[in-house]
Amino acid sequence: MRTVSRKEDRADRAGTVYTYALTLKDHPLRLDGLSGVGAPPAPLRTVPAGPLYAVVSDVSEVPHPTERDIGAHHDVQQRLMEGGVALPLRFGATALDDDAVRSAVEEHADDYAERLRELDGCVEYSLKAAQEAGQPDDHVRDGEADSEAGSRPGELGAQDAQPRLEAVASGVTEAFRPFTQEVKPGAPSAGDFLSVSFLVSSDQDELFIASEMSLAHQMGEDFDFRLHGPLPPYSFT
Repeated sequence: MRTVSRKEDRADRAGTVYTYALTLKDHPLRLDGLSGVGAPPAPLRTVPAGPLYAVVSDVSEVPHPTERDIGAHHDVQQRLMEGGVALPLRFGATALDDDAVRSAVEEHADDYAERLRELDGCVEYSLKAAQEAGQPDDHVRDGEADSEAGSRPGELGAQDAQPRLEAVASGVTEAFRPFTQEVKPGAPSAGDFLSVSFLVSSDQDELFIASEMSLAHQMGEDFDFRLHGPLPPYSFT
């Protein structure tokens, strides 16, 4: 991985600078063989900014979230994570040129460096959960509903189920706190009652995964738990 100076190859580079992540300058940056986003993809390179490097590539235009480009973005994050701590940026972070990248990073360089040290040795796990379709709510079974519901027992069931599922989501989240550094709840998508991300240190990784498997087993087949990770700590940057 090479560091490109402000003047180097300026005449050959036009368009936009796409930024993947920030690292401390002692990161090994083993990114050979990876290609960046865009068509055609440009080589990855670094822009120095105080105590940090910004990992970037050149693009002719702001990339769209295609499957190929999202995959390329994620591959860079995964490779960086394998070599050490990195502060991943979400898909789509662009700047006009290297100077703009450098200026933006240097403005908060101390904060970024401190956050990198806090994230060292940690990964993200994303947990989503849904109640399996067709499972009756405790308060509405066999079509029993009050007269005001009329022909809408399903609607009443959904209304009654919401507080119960919120309580389940809170209980699940709290069950994992002893094995995590930080927790960030998210907004559940349609069909899910739980969406939460956990920052987990390497010495708690196995305990965290074992606890998730045990809890999913205890909850039974009425619930669908989906754990994704280890991931770069997108939610904790």
